[in-house]
Amino acid sequence: MEKEAKNRIIVALDVDSVDKAIALVKELDPHVGYFKIGLELIYTILASLIMAKDEADATEILKKVRELFDLTKERTFIDTKLADIPNTIAGASKAIAKIGVKMFNIHASIGREAVKQAVANKGNSLVLGVTVLTSINEEECISIFGDKPAVKIVKFANMLVEAGADGIICSPQELKILNDFPELKKLVKVIPSVRPEWALKGDQKRVMTPGEAIKFGADYLVIGRPITKPPAEIGSSVDATKKITEEIEKAI
Repeated sequence: MEKEAKNRIIVALDVDSVDKAIALVKELDPHVGYFKIGLELIYTILASLIMAKDEADATEILKKVRELFDLTKERTFIDTKLADIPNTIAGASKAIAKIGVKMFNIHASIGREAVKQAVANKGNSLVLGVTVLTSINEEECISIFGDKPAVKIVKFANMLVEAGADGIICSPQELKILNDFPELKKLVKVIPSVRPEWALKGDQKRVMTPGEAIKFGADYLVIGRPITKPPAEIGSSVDATKKITEEIEKAI
């Protein structure tokens, strides 16, 4: 497990241009461990390539995409939340593995066989299982999955272990529950919905501070807006990152 506090931080590059992503990576590179590239940025890249005005424009965009991945290298978390039949998951996982990313994720709800296909085709990457999205409250979880988040996440976690997944993604609120099951300790715990006390909660429902999440067993913290768009009184993105790192150091 990562010992240095800054290496526990995964910055979410949830921006609408490659230029913005590159700027954030260059600014934060010395201060964090990893960078998350998710659906907004992935589809922004795809749209910009399709809508390029000519070949020269498309070539310039591709150069920037290459620069972004060269900057992050093996420090990338591809956040695509794959959810499909086993054969499709196998093909998508194989393609992602070629990039050489640190980790990528699949929805645990795709079932054991599909998770196994992700694991079989992951290359050197870690496969993480998304359980119940942090924007979903208890009522919605019961409507979607037929049970409360705490119960459903334990079921998902056991299935992920059985299927050979490397880690789990859940809200920090469920960390306490996972600690009650020794067989689940092997899962790397990558935790979104982390908000310092000075940051707005936003659209996340089941939140916790960075220090609390680390104390309850989080291995990595996925943090977006508190770092990329910190409150004015906190200062720059680097200032926000330093404050979060200090909080993690106290908790380790």
